[in-house]
Amino acid sequence: MNYTYLLINALLLLVPVLLLFSRQLNFSGNGKFIFLALFINVFVFSVPTEFLTRVKVIDFNPVYLTGIQLWELPIEELLFSLTLPFCGFAVYIFLNNRFPDNNLEKYSLSLSNILMGICVAILCFGYHNLYTLITFSLMLVFTLYVEYVNKIRFMYRFYRAYLVSLIPFYLFSGILNTLPVIQYNEKETLMFNVLRIPFESQFYYMAMLLLTIYLFETFKSRSFK
Repeated sequence: MNYTYLLINALLLLVPVLLLFSRQLNFSGNGKFIFLALFINVFVFSVPTEFLTRVKVIDFNPVYLTGIQLWELPIEELLFSLTLPFCGFAVYIFLNNRFPDNNLEKYSLSLSNILMGICVAILCFGYHNLYTLITFSLMLVFTLYVEYVNKIRFMYRFYRAYLVSLIPFYLFSGILNTLPVIQYNEKETLMFNVLRIPFESQFYYMAMLLLTIYLFETFKSRSFK
């Protein structure tokens, strides 16, 4: 048994713990919504990750794993699908409490339209790559739904949290890809890496965080009705 990936998860978990508790934020009343949103996110994203693992787009190096699996996925990967968006969510809560002004929300739709345009453009020439196809399809559908069907407005705060949370994302994902704990079949990607991380991974994480925050805001709003 090797605990490297498990240790990386534990270190990543320190980020949301420190953010949420060091500022003494009052989130206890929403705790059930936070963890419900996180666990639904893990379940939803385990499906495409499982598929990508089965077709050998994603491969996990057994040297760094405990050997415990659920379906084709190492337990550590499922934990990473929990700790990574939890980290981004903690940044979201922290920034919302530290900087509650939401005046820039009026610009978020324009930014989302640009993002959706980028997704469509990338899908037009990268649809034959499985990792590219799945990642940008998810991002496109989620953004389209949140902006044009969902009535709760939070996208400016989401974008702000996402940009800040890219710091721990690059740090920990960079470690995973450098060791390497995780390896990708480059033929199923755009073959463009940032700090050894596939370009798609940034948007895969973005989709995970968007789903988590959307679910949290939805559960919270319904609890007050």
